[in-house]
Amino acid sequence: MKVPNIQIRLLTSPEELEQVRDLEAKVWDGDDPTPVHQTATAVKHGGIVLGAYDGDQLIGFQYSFAGFNGTKTYLCSHILGITPEYRSSGIGAKLKWHQRTEALAKGYDLITWTYDPLETANGYLNIKKLGAICRSYLPNFYGEMTDTLNEGLPSDRFMVEWWIKSDKVSQKADQKQHQNTKKTSLSLIQTSLNPNGLPTPESIVLNQMGATTSLIVPVPASFQTLKKQDAVLAKQWRMYTRDVFTHYFQHGWKVDDFMKSESSKDALHYYVLSK
Repeated sequence: MKVPNIQIRLLTSPEELEQVRDLEAKVWDGDDPTPVHQTATAVKHGGIVLGAYDGDQLIGFQYSFAGFNGTKTYLCSHILGITPEYRSSGIGAKLKWHQRTEALAKGYDLITWTYDPLETANGYLNIKKLGAICRSYLPNFYGEMTDTLNEGLPSDRFMVEWWIKSDKVSQKADQKQHQNTKKTSLSLIQTSLNPNGLPTPESIVLNQMGATTSLIVPVPASFQTLKKQDAVLAKQWRMYTRDVFTHYFQHGWKVDDFMKSESSKDALHYYVLSK
């Protein structure tokens, strides 16, 4: 579904931020939404809250706050939520590109956020379309989570870096360089299909630190579907990918591309690592 007339704007008033809180509660049913006093304070001190509107209806939002790691300031992009009826319509990308515009206006050159690397829709948006990179893997970052998407698995996350002044990101903003990389690189997880037709990790490759070519890491194309069918297999994917990414990140590799499978019948998508 494409929704061409969505409007994105900055939100600052208590009334607008209350709408964001209510939408967050709807999107993450069972979680406590971020209180208005927190988002309002963040907005006053370098943070950004964006709303996506269909007419007068708030149907998506993005909340970020100022970050500092001891040496550098950056924008920490914390939550992006879209009401279920409007997902898969490009609104997430619209919010992120508008976030970049507002962040540049505030003087930032880096935006960071976390996401589950097994959620391939997020991987495609963050790495392929936006041009973010990742070189940090955070095992069980949020501890035990009980919402539908995360329940039953360690809350491992990628910490991505979006260098919003870079040539790469500028080209992505101009809708260039969206083609897939040729899938000729070495796969770091060997896979098979189990009797139920689900992709299964069989072994991992940890001896390619000195490789001069790109490396790829396969992940299930539809992780939530796989998780519903086989929770044990879902946890195997979590642990195999954790081992691979942690190992190669520690040896100077980074994720800088994402490949969707060319066939909708293919059970795998791929992260691309470069030195």
